[in-house]
Amino acid sequence: MQSTALALMSCENAKAGRPVHPLVPIYDAIIYCDLGFEPPWVAKQVDFIRRACASSGLPFKVLKSPLYSDFIRNFGERRTISIPWWTLRDDGHKSKMPRNCTIDYKVELISKYVRWDLLGYQKGQRLRDEDKKAHEMHIGFSLEEARRCKASTNPMFVNRFPLVQMEFTRADSYGYIKEVWGLETRASACTFCPFHKNHFYQYLRQHEPEQYAQLIQMDELLRVKVPKPPMDSDLYISRSRKRLMDLTPEDCADAEYFDYRGERIWNGF
Repeated sequence: MQSTALALMSCENAKAGRPVHPLVPIYDAIIYCDLGFEPPWVAKQVDFIRRACASSGLPFKVLKSPLYSDFIRNFGERRTISIPWWTLRDDGHKSKMPRNCTIDYKVELISKYVRWDLLGYQKGQRLRDEDKKAHEMHIGFSLEEARRCKASTNPMFVNRFPLVQMEFTRADSYGYIKEVWGLETRASACTFCPFHKNHFYQYLRQHEPEQYAQLIQMDELLRVKVPKPPMDSDLYISRSRKRLMDLTPEDCADAEYFDYRGERIWNGF
């Protein structure tokens, strides 16, 4: 939702020929990382951005990221990327796995594309001084997510967070996209992202049975296979530390909403 707002603000600036949104530049590239297993509405939003970019003259690129396929192929067989699964030990201790998936399967993928395809580097070529911290990566965090705004560790990039600077909330992003572009949006994340609320899984069960069945298979993989290296905890997709099939209606009464013109809008998580 917020990244869509940034992309469309840039498109609006390009079409108007003036900075309608002064903190949002006309981007040199708008990049989407396709992680292989995301809710159906994400593809619709991405296609909308693609068409908006085409009509505005902005470059739009989809990068295929193998996060889902790598995990399905490798989990239990060899070390896999750290996804922040919820954990539970036999003694009742609860914790969460580290989160490395965003850096390894989004930021690094974008970095390689910028370095090799946009800047023309060859593999193994050292970064030129003029490219060190010389390129901005604009990230769609809204005001509620200001705590997530951190400096980039990548030698090429400086992170920027225009929506935070504009004090744009999630509701503001939703309203902008709907009122200016006529598109209703929801949050985008992997379908198997452990930060989803249980309501999300209930929604899939009721409205997207194919995605739900695929997600159940992934949940079963976490149950039956032992990660490498082995752990002393069970791993769960649900924050309730239950198998998805065992979630109750009470578990799923946790949907997050925001107010838009007096209407309660589910944020997609």
